[in-house]
Amino acid sequence: MKAMVVGGAGFIGSHLCDALLAENNVVVCVDNFSLGTRGNIKHLLGRDDFILYEVDVSKETDLEAVFEKERPDYVFHMAANSDIQASASNPEVEYRNTYTTTFMILSCMRKYHVGKLFFASTSAVYGDKRDILLDENTPNLEPVSYYGAAKLGSEALISAFSYMNDIQALVFRFPNVIGPRLTHGVIFDFIHKLTQNPRQLEILGNGRQTKPYIYVTDLVRAILQFKDTEHTGVTLYNAGVSGATSVTTIADIICEEMDLKDVEYRYTGGESGWKGDVPRFSYCLNKIHAAGWKAEYTSDEAVCRTVRDNLAQRDR
Repeated sequence: MKAMVVGGAGFIGSHLCDALLAENNVVVCVDNFSLGTRGNIKHLLGRDDFILYEVDVSKETDLEAVFEKERPDYVFHMAANSDIQASASNPEVEYRNTYTTTFMILSCMRKYHVGKLFFASTSAVYGDKRDILLDENTPNLEPVSYYGAAKLGSEALISAFSYMNDIQALVFRFPNVIGPRLTHGVIFDFIHKLTQNPRQLEILGNGRQTKPYIYVTDLVRAILQFKDTEHTGVTLYNAGVSGATSVTTIADIICEEMDLKDVEYRYTGGESGWKGDVPRFSYCLNKIHAAGWKAEYTSDEAVCRTVRDNLAQRDR
């Protein structure tokens, strides 16, 4: 299979490239390097089965040129502005990098008759429904962040394009993804802050924000397991883990792993870390579990592994 991974130099995308190559596929990596890095894929450069294009996917003519030359069998759409907090001050970032990229990819798939798509969606499409067990049929999706809105709009585009063009689309809604090569988020930020000042740590909100964290290899394993849906239209799964982890617990784990004692936590206050942040939610995973997949690591285990991964990466 020739697999196009859009956003393939990003955190999740680069791990997906690794896994697809391990299955003897040819990988066409497309990235504009706004969040992805060459460091994430440096071990793949020079391979005959790995092809890299530095392209802004929101520009249709540039993306069309890649489709015209490579003619992929499958598109894995991982491109988005994954730094949700940063986009709060500039919603145009989501329109361009999250929503427009989806439309352009689907347009190229239509033009070049590509029939298989994976789309990385998010728990943020549900909105602030902290006291409801969220399953794939939860009604009244009301995202509260620009990121969630752009992802929900993208899901709508995929639904229409799949119906009109007989595309087999797999959509995962997943929570925070963590692991090696992390470039932002609470774990990345806390390690950076404590490296600068090991005596004091600023924590946004009240520290009781509690969410599930999924380890990146678990997510990639699920993508590969379900990638061939074998029927036209959208197949949708919540992909998540057992348990959830509070922000303060993450701080405690990092301090323990960095062997820091008596760190003063300074909370900025409020239920959320920033406007648009959902402080807690609960995922129903019955559908994906019944289909034969379950995460290897719990949320707390994923956090512990990620802290060790990133501390080791920092020390190299």
